Amino acid sequence: MANDLKAKLAGFERLLKIMDELRVKCPWDKKQTLETLRHLTIEETHELSDAIIEGDIEELKGELGDLMLHLVFYAKIASEKGAFDIGDVLEKICEKLIHRHPHIYGDVVVKDEEEVKANWEKLKLKEGKKSVLEGVPKSLPPLVKASRIQDKVKGMGFEWENRDQVWAKVEEEIGELKREIERGDAKKTEEEFGDVLFSLVNYARWINVNPDDALARTNQKFIRRFQWMEAQIMKDGKNLSEMKLAEMDVYWERAKVEV
Repeated sequence: MANDLKAKLAGFERLLKIMDELRVKCPWDKKQTLETLRHLTIEETHELSDAIIEGDIEELKGELGDLMLHLVFYAKIASEKGAFDIGDVLEKICEKLIHRHPHIYGDVVVKDEEEVKANWEKLKLKEGKKSVLEGVPKSLPPLVKASRIQDKVKGMGFEWENRDQVWAKVEEEIGELKREIERGDAKKTEEEFGDVLFSLVNYARWINVNPDDALARTNQKFIRRFQWMEAQIMKDGKNLSEMKLAEMDVYWERAKVEV
């Protein structure tokens, strides 16, 4: 592990030099553009997310490296266009961090992290943004987007007084969903289902649960159990597609104990 600053800077310098060489010598790297890298970066970000959810530190190290390469790659392409280089990128983020942390680099006093987040949103408005929600990317996955929307409006004081009120809202939305299902209005049912999800995401904040992480872990748990069930059924010489649900349930209950 590189503990000293000199070693870390040397590692970053090495990556920059390799990037320069690849853009000149490698046919694939030479052809890449900001647009062609975009979907690859999204893929790398999801792989990083998987490593975090799975708690795989060694995999995390590799995925961070992949993502770091992409950041350097974008800056390299931009420098070739005469727009900016990696130095400009680092300077901009450093200046932003200093400006957005007046309780560290100025004379502002805060009592907790919530005040830090509230000040952050207020500073962004002073920088010219017309809405606190402008900073929420349009392409964010809906579940993550709902969390970010709620975090941001909370920073402006638009928040429930206690979690009992939030849970009451969840129950209210579930009731409205049931009514629309009974009425058979497909459009209204979809709308109310969305309201239920949004209110559950809101409640998750109040019980300190990240809804995206929670769902990701549940997905992984289901996959592990279902694949265990498939393997056991095959081992017993049976065909899953030919089994009745009651037979599958026997294996499923075993899977819940085993994995």
